[in-house]
Amino acid sequence: MRDPNEVIIRPVVTEASLEAVDEQNKLIFYVDRKANKNTIRWAVESLYDVVVEKVNTLIMPDGTKKAFVKLAPDYSAAEVATNLGIF
Repeated sequence: MRDPNEVIIRPVVTEASLEAVDEQNKLIFYVDRKANKNTIRWAVESLYDVVVEKVNTLIMPDGTKKAFVKLAPDYSAAEVATNLGIF
């Protein structure tokens, strides 16, 4: 996977994900099932020009994969979410 757009499918837009943006400086994305944490970190950093502090992943019962991406304190998840049009 060389294209970050193949790794990041789309942002998760739910009440809980918007609270995570505000309260924890986290963005939540649906990602490619085969993507690992390092690949997800690279994709988010290259697509949104931010520094990622931590990535957690979760495979949902329906088989989709979510990535919880915590940004470094110097970067604003709310700003990225606004640029994505979800906030």
